[in-house]
Amino acid sequence: MVTGARLAWVAGAGALLVAGPLTGQGWDDSTTLALVRRGIAARQQAEPDSTLRSYHTVAHGFVFFLGQAGRELEAPPRLIKADELLVDVYWQAPDTHRQVVRGWRDGRWLPTDIHYHRDHLGIVTNNFGDRIRIGEGDEVRDVIHPLAPEGPESYEYRLTDSVRISTRDAVRSVYEVAVRPRDPARPRVIGTLSLDAASGDLIRFRFSFTPASYLDASVEDLSVTLENGIVEGRWWLPWRQEIEIRRRLTWLDLPARSIIRGRWEIGDYSLNAELPRAVRFGPMIGGLRQPAESSAAWPAPLPETIRDVARPVEERDLAALRDEVAALAGGGRLSGLARARLGISSVSDVARVNRVQGLALGVGLSLDLAPGLQFRPRGAIGTADGRITGDGQLRWRRGATDLTLRGGRAVADIADRPLASGVMRSLLAQEGGRDLGDYVRLDRLALGVTHRLSPSAVLRGEVGLEHSGSLVTEATPARGRYRDNPPLGVGRVGVARLGLTVERARLDRDGAVRLDLGLEGGSGEREYARGTAELEVRGPAGPGVVAVRLLAGGGTPRLPPYRSFAIGGWGTLPGEDFRAFGGRRVALGWLEYRVQAPVPTIHLGPLFSTGNRVVIAPFLAAGVAGGSIGGMPWRATGELRPVAGVAVEWFHRLIRVETGVSLRTGQVGITVDVDREWWEIL
Repeated sequence: MVTGARLAWVAGAGALLVAGPLTGQGWDDSTTLALVRRGIAARQQAEPDSTLRSYHTVAHGFVFFLGQAGRELEAPPRLIKADELLVDVYWQAPDTHRQVVRGWRDGRWLPTDIHYHRDHLGIVTNNFGDRIRIGEGDEVRDVIHPLAPEGPESYEYRLTDSVRISTRDAVRSVYEVAVRPRDPARPRVIGTLSLDAASGDLIRFRFSFTPASYLDASVEDLSVTLENGIVEGRWWLPWRQEIEIRRRLTWLDLPARSIIRGRWEIGDYSLNAELPRAVRFGPMIGGLRQPAESSAAWPAPLPETIRDVARPVEERDLAALRDEVAALAGGGRLSGLARARLGISSVSDVARVNRVQGLALGVGLSLDLAPGLQFRPRGAIGTADGRITGDGQLRWRRGATDLTLRGGRAVADIADRPLASGVMRSLLAQEGGRDLGDYVRLDRLALGVTHRLSPSAVLRGEVGLEHSGSLVTEATPARGRYRDNPPLGVGRVGVARLGLTVERARLDRDGAVRLDLGLEGGSGEREYARGTAELEVRGPAGPGVVAVRLLAGGGTPRLPPYRSFAIGGWGTLPGEDFRAFGGRRVALGWLEYRVQAPVPTIHLGPLFSTGNRVVIAPFLAAGVAGGSIGGMPWRATGELRPVAGVAVEWFHRLIRVETGVSLRTGQVGITVDVDREWWEIL
């Protein structure tokens, strides 16, 4: 048995970085090609060499099915399903590779009927061989490996960096080689090879694919990291692997995607062990065909295990890999999605109801004009007022930076962030005359820049000109009566905005931090300044989870009404009247303690259920507002407005019901909506 202490890559015994980036190296220079030819020759020998007849090891892995949604897909992905696996891995010279799934359990955090390709449930044992296949050939099939014999005919190579690894047995020089296709229109990989300078052995391979490689039209991109560790100072064998497949709708550009992410660690090796006959003549990946909780002696329940591994560390690695690939592509297109699709930012862009437009129907397009350049026009018409609205957005993306030019006319609510999902707002407005918005007409032209400082931090800036006009109530609900829409418009204003968002979250969402900071200034009909800060924190505490939300905002005396603040009722203080309080200053705090309780499961067919847990979350909230603005329906609080209540989350935490009571008046308020993480796309 070879222990994990003898298996190392950069994290091994005393890795020593003694060299840096190699300057002056061109594509396909003689030194690089000589190294690549050593790598090709090393792969053609009996793997890994003739003194090793066989090995057996155990791979421990997780396959996560994730969902990501919201503005520009900046929010961390959310866990939908998790599978934990133990896989026996066998290899026998010259090229027999077999795997047996002997431990497999799963859990669902949201309803899903996802089924994985069989090869997603095992590791890559031979660095993919000469032809790369993923998803049993349904996602990627027969893409030439850069170290295949015909690799130099298909790829260009360049030395980019060098590293020396000092282990117990020797000091090894490792060269990093960038790889890009000679013809980007062909199915090829783009990435980086790390090769042992002396032997040519492949130590690490980080890569993605050209768009022509994707056989599934829903695949946006696919990222792979294979890392080998040295065993007994002689053989580079699998150590750590990660794969991520990002998908989106094939016909609609909506800010939502699904993600399959596999993470594997390969442990101790038994060398030159006899390969069982049943395994040798069995399937490539045999063993369990479906999850079975009793299949292994798991040390802890799956939700507890997920808390330990579902951290945002891998987000940085995957984002760095995508940036590396984008740089190697030289601005070339990397997405496998269609160049022209319908394009909307939320479901409510297609159909929504409010009191100033009635039923508004809209449509949009998403057009990739060139690599990194996208144009998104959209338009809508209100059936009650006959008003046409719409805008066009031209976005140029280069690495971590987006430049955006946009202009058009919109009917906008005063809130910086949604107070409810768009679908729920339309239902309440149409059926009960309860409109959760206050609207202004905005004609805008703006130039913006967004820069991703890291996978968890985004900086935004914008300068522009906007003309605001007041709107009146035009529609009639099915029942009840709409309140009047306040006069919010002030005319023409030049604006400049700066914002910073920092958000980190574990996949299970029981640990999360989000910070939003915003500064804004205007001149013209109104000269003003405005600032906002919002902090959300969620973390384990005892048997449950504590969640805190703090919001503060303030503006100068000439703050335009449509940039004022309002709190009360739905989304802020349930138990108070909707937007009863507001002005130029506002502060809001929310504290809740979330615990899970067992409930009977309701099965909704063979694949879906309501889940066997419900979240119960007693809460306290309080708000204060000041700096009243004339003509607005919201007023200064004059004193703190506290509420207390309890929230219940059911159906895999997808549905949330809040019941709050005002501690000043005794008034009770009840809200029902989907989880707030989905509001922006609904």
